[in-house]
Amino acid sequence: MSHPQQSGRPLKVAIICHSDLLGGASIVTYRLMAALRDAGVDARMVVFNKYSEDPSVEEGASRLLRGTVFFYERLGIALRNGFSRKNLFKVSTASTGLPVHNHPWVKEADVILLSWINQGLLSLRGIERLSRLGKPIVWTMHDMWCLTGICHHARECRAYFNECGHCQFLTGGSSNDLSRSVFLKKQKLFDRIPITFVAVSNWLAGCSSKSRLLGNRDVRVIPNAFPIDSFFTHPTTRIERLVEAENYILMGAARLDDPIKGLPAAIEALNYLFDNRPDIAKRSQVVFFGALGDSNALAGLRFPFQHLGTINDPNTLRQLYARSKVVLSSSLYETLPGTLIEGLASGALPVSFGRGGQADIIDHKVNGYIAEYGNHVDFARGIVWAIESNPDREALHEDIRRRFSASAVASRYLDLFDELLGNSSD
Repeated sequence: MSHPQQSGRPLKVAIICHSDLLGGASIVTYRLMAALRDAGVDARMVVFNKYSEDPSVEEGASRLLRGTVFFYERLGIALRNGFSRKNLFKVSTASTGLPVHNHPWVKEADVILLSWINQGLLSLRGIERLSRLGKPIVWTMHDMWCLTGICHHARECRAYFNECGHCQFLTGGSSNDLSRSVFLKKQKLFDRIPITFVAVSNWLAGCSSKSRLLGNRDVRVIPNAFPIDSFFTHPTTRIERLVEAENYILMGAARLDDPIKGLPAAIEALNYLFDNRPDIAKRSQVVFFGALGDSNALAGLRFPFQHLGTINDPNTLRQLYARSKVVLSSSLYETLPGTLIEGLASGALPVSFGRGGQADIIDHKVNGYIAEYGNHVDFARGIVWAIESNPDREALHEDIRRRFSASAVASRYLDLFDELLGNSSD
């Protein structure tokens, strides 16, 4: 399709996101910006923290102002939470923010695309100020924050079906706590201004449909963009640190033992395999990558393994995926698991629980295995299924490229922008 234009010039899109390179949501947003630019769109990012040298990215204010608004939002949460640090970053209130509406890129834009805007970048009042510019606003949801009062992942809580309250991440247990008051502020904001929300998975869209905040709003589904073409289906060089094995089983995260990643469940499944399928354990090696908060987090694992720590070299990571037969995700919740997409792009079969966007990626027992949630025996069964399968790695790569490549995702956003600007050919 041809990319949208306004008055004979390239479409201008201002993307507002907390960072360009720090954190999963920021990385996929930066990839989307690059894909839009490749499609001829004048896309630029206004961020809280900039880490790249890209001239298409600018910080939204001075370091002093950024530090001040960040501090005051966190202080407001701490005051209502007994000054506990335990859950300080599991919630956000958007009580403070930068004057993003005054940034020239935002003023000149035809479309404003909000991404992950928390921790001081944009306040609820700031979003209302953006709406006064009279431009279509699209908001990409990378977690549950838009559909809850204050939390980024509700876990088992269903209070967002109503108006929140009794928040699990706050002390006190009041029905009129901070989660309820922010929920009501969001409700008033969403009633006043038109926003088109984009969920990055059907699971997140399903959660939105049950939320009193977003149940009657315009919510589309467009996945995150991935550099699929850069992932190999066959290894091209040796990795020095890798222990020799017939089958590699890969599992990684920024922090492996983050409770939401469910590492104990993976260990339990692997130990079950070690005890019940020694033939597989003898020929296999689990390779973990990512940081560990607790150095003993893997101490109870009997299955042969090695931990490579944080891998900062993208080529090494791609080589690891290309050598692996299986990629694991035992996360308790995952909006759209990037490691599973990257694994499939490299020809590795994913094994995962299904509490999240996994079903958007995996067709059960066709290109991966979705285990019964919390069932370590079924998870182990999935690993056996993947190891004993002999998939067409090139076909796996091509299928993922068609669905999740940066160009494919950018094209879907361009269709949405066309529609909102009244340029649709329908």
